[in-house]
Amino acid sequence: MAKMQRKASRSRRGGSAARRAFKAMAAPSIAVRPGQSGGQYRPLSDDDIQRIYATALDILENIGIGEPIPEVLNYALPKGCTLNSDGRLCFPRALVEDLIAISPKEYPLYAPDPANDHTVGAKKVLFCTSGEAVTILDYESQKFRPTKLTDLYDAARLADQLEHIHNFGQPFIAAEYSHDVFVHDMNVAYAELAGTNKSFALGIAVVDHIDPIISLFDTYLGEEGAFLKRPFCTFGGCPIVSPLRFGQENAEVLVKVAELGLVADIAVAPQAGATSPAALAGTLAQCFAETLACLCVVNLVRPGTPINFGMWPFISDLRTGAFSGGSGEEALITAATAQLCNHFGFTTSVGAGMTDSKTMDVQAGYEKALTVVTAALSGANLVAAYPGVVGSLIGQSFEGMLIDNDMLGNVQRILRGVEVNDETLSYNIIRDTVAGVGHYLGSAQTLELMNSEFLYPEIADRLTPGAWADAGCKNLYEQAHDRVGEMLADYYPAYIHPDADKRIRDHFPIRLQPEDMQAGNGRW
Repeated sequence: MAKMQRKASRSRRGGSAARRAFKAMAAPSIAVRPGQSGGQYRPLSDDDIQRIYATALDILENIGIGEPIPEVLNYALPKGCTLNSDGRLCFPRALVEDLIAISPKEYPLYAPDPANDHTVGAKKVLFCTSGEAVTILDYESQKFRPTKLTDLYDAARLADQLEHIHNFGQPFIAAEYSHDVFVHDMNVAYAELAGTNKSFALGIAVVDHIDPIISLFDTYLGEEGAFLKRPFCTFGGCPIVSPLRFGQENAEVLVKVAELGLVADIAVAPQAGATSPAALAGTLAQCFAETLACLCVVNLVRPGTPINFGMWPFISDLRTGAFSGGSGEEALITAATAQLCNHFGFTTSVGAGMTDSKTMDVQAGYEKALTVVTAALSGANLVAAYPGVVGSLIGQSFEGMLIDNDMLGNVQRILRGVEVNDETLSYNIIRDTVAGVGHYLGSAQTLELMNSEFLYPEIADRLTPGAWADAGCKNLYEQAHDRVGEMLADYYPAYIHPDADKRIRDHFPIRLQPEDMQAGNGRW
């Protein structure tokens, strides 16, 4: 019955094809754009920043990072780092400062389609998916089920249509292939490449998988070495295990990425009160030191290697020890992180948009908005806004991706601010309107600014109560569910040429079947 109602709803609205055609005819919205500047919110004083920085340098010089892998030592020891009596790798203060000085302050973020390229840096804010969740929140049952490879492909082609998601970071794993990590990683790469023409990211835990994935991308491009000329995918991981030790597998990935000259996409995520101090300033100092260690490694390996300076400090609910991603403390410490990193000109990556709610409800709404708007206003470059993530990063909601896309658009409108000049102050228009018709509804200025001054939500309800009742009294979650069905019913982009696809399937263990990538597959 529910499926029939969804089909009827699509029929009444004309389907996603009709909706896209209408949008193509309409005047494009220029109320917001990717890469608007943040930095307006500054929870730390300049003295606070200097004290956190000095403490981080003391940590690196005197405490060091434990369990350094041989690949790191090969580059670090000849350049002046030392091993202390406990075998911890220590970074001299002067060396750290020198490596900070040569770390790039911006870099190009390439996409398969150059129209989706961006520049990362200078407090320009971009929004990304992220998470690597392990379950999907099923709308009908409101229960969590394991993620599948086809879900990842669906999420990529959904994000491909969402204006305010600028980069597709891997939102969840393909759980059915978790027993075979190589097959998993190759198929995640393929599904993202097939589903979106935006830049995308992969979580890679096994260093030996990087070369085969690059080979897959070269096969798609039709030329060996082509990917490294315009790398449209970043490889990421968590090279530090807090407190203050290297994680072997992800540290190996960090070194390999730097050797290739690719962007090092990292996340360093201590949890205040558990794996970092309960004092927020102490967590900032430890996390800054841990992330600086990664910056040092990539620049020791290859000077001038760009890095997403991924300070991702998390919060514990100290009553239970549980992770709390949607708290006010999370919003505050993330904003402080971005401000701290901007002070040194790092290209920043932060986590935001998390919620401890298990579904897309009021709690999810306020927690996500609270953490995303503060991260953006603080000027973080890559805000992993976790669109659709629920349950403290455990689950993913397709409907939530649409709801959060609306939220991200509004956050960008806040970032843009108010333009004040002789024209926008509108003195003559006010004078003429007061002496004339007495309202501005039909004025030339109103019509001119309709799409440039104002941003209109995709699904948020603005009907009158009567019109809302006539339309079926649907809440936002219900409307988002209907729209997901519309958007995924017939949007199957052909980004991989059939010849390239055959070559890829001949040489790599691709499990995403052609029948899963065409209309009528029965999922939507």
